Amino acid sequence: MFISMVAFYFALMIGIGLLSWRRIKRIDSFFVADRRGNTVFITGSLLATIIGGSSTVGMAGRGFAWGLVGAWWMLVGVAGLILLYFLFAKTIRNCGLFTLPELLEKQYGGSVKLVASLVIVWAWLGVIGGQIVAAGKILNTLMPGSLTLLMTVSAMVFIAYTSLGGQISVIRTDAVQSAIMIAGIGVCALFSLQQTGGFAVMQSRLPADFFSFPVNSSFSGQTLLEWSVLIGSAYLVGPDIYSRLFSARDGTTAQRSVLLTALTMIPFAFAITLIGMTARVLAPSIPAEEAFPYMIKAGLPHGINALVMAALLCAVMSSADTVLLTTGTIFSMDVINDIVRRVRGTGLSEHSLLTVSRLALIFFGLLALGFALRFREVIGLLLFGYSIYTAGLVIPVVLGFYREKLKLNIRGAMAAVVGGGGWVILSKTVLFSRLELTKIVPVSAGFSGFLLSLVLLFLGSYLFGRHTRSGLNDPRGTP
Repeated sequence: MFISMVAFYFALMIGIGLLSWRRIKRIDSFFVADRRGNTVFITGSLLATIIGGSSTVGMAGRGFAWGLVGAWWMLVGVAGLILLYFLFAKTIRNCGLFTLPELLEKQYGGSVKLVASLVIVWAWLGVIGGQIVAAGKILNTLMPGSLTLLMTVSAMVFIAYTSLGGQISVIRTDAVQSAIMIAGIGVCALFSLQQTGGFAVMQSRLPADFFSFPVNSSFSGQTLLEWSVLIGSAYLVGPDIYSRLFSARDGTTAQRSVLLTALTMIPFAFAITLIGMTARVLAPSIPAEEAFPYMIKAGLPHGINALVMAALLCAVMSSADTVLLTTGTIFSMDVINDIVRRVRGTGLSEHSLLTVSRLALIFFGLLALGFALRFREVIGLLLFGYSIYTAGLVIPVVLGFYREKLKLNIRGAMAAVVGGGGWVILSKTVLFSRLELTKIVPVSAGFSGFLLSLVLLFLGSYLFGRHTRSGLNDPRGTP
């Protein structure tokens, strides 16, 4: 039954991609779905994007290992979205842009767009890889076989429908996936709690520390602070999140969708964590990241488990397609097209840009698959990607909205992007460990890179000349 259901789901997604492909005539269609997204579609797509491999397989694994504090993986994202709602959501949509690096160029001018694009592409490969690993582990738990083959098949499916239909395909598939996902997670949480005998039984069989919140012995206040910076700020300034805002039909729709998404995420953060905790009661010896798939297979009635399995797979695929599209769009629009414009004075034609974008999606999808096959760990790959991105991009983008008042310029922005992101990349190299720099810096590389980016933005701006006028001044209104 599982095999036939998965085959039907994969065929449905590719079918939507083929139907969407016929509507792609212009880059507006491929990159931002003609900017026609209403509140239902944008909210559904945001939910489908956010509740992915990290928020299902990964977060249930944190619940399995740590208890209730595992919910913070998603809750710090809620905080980031609420800040986005109040500060920037309407402004971002009203800019009428395609990508986040274009926003940086509008804020600071010059070549910062190209540098930021390369940092984002590198960082987001880790995020795509994490989703591929999650998809493979889900399928491997329910249909034991070759993990390599299952990861490869999953990757090929979302690469196919994303490259065919672009943003139209992604938003349409996300609408279907988010509905299945919400129903499936809710059903799984209720049945999982019933299987364990309720909260009283769980409290008697799990360490008391598992029910401590907001911190416990496995999750300190420092870890919460670092998660808030590294993960939460990626929701405040995220290329995948912003791609949804650019696709909304107006600023009010974008703002409303962000708030609805944040509020919906709160109960699901605890529901997914609870699923991981129930798995710890029923099967304490399984690997943590197999907690959610295990509860689907062993804890749910036949038939219902197929629905929830579809929901879990939807969650992963819907995140993977969005991040892949974002990566391909940024590379084609902000790297290739920008280089061509600099060389010959004019950019690629719309037809050529669409072709390059589709080829970029295929290339980066396969490259991310290589990452996934090499590392095979969900949270590790995601933290790698988020750390590089957050350290390099969040500070210059957020403070770029206040650039005039703070007297910031492109030199400072370049220093922040290269220095912050570069520090995290350096921290993952053999050179870093040999120099034992981790003993000098008492916090994670991502968090220290974030602070370094802040220092470099101001230092570079003040040391290297006066600022020039910005195209974005008011963080709450139309620029």
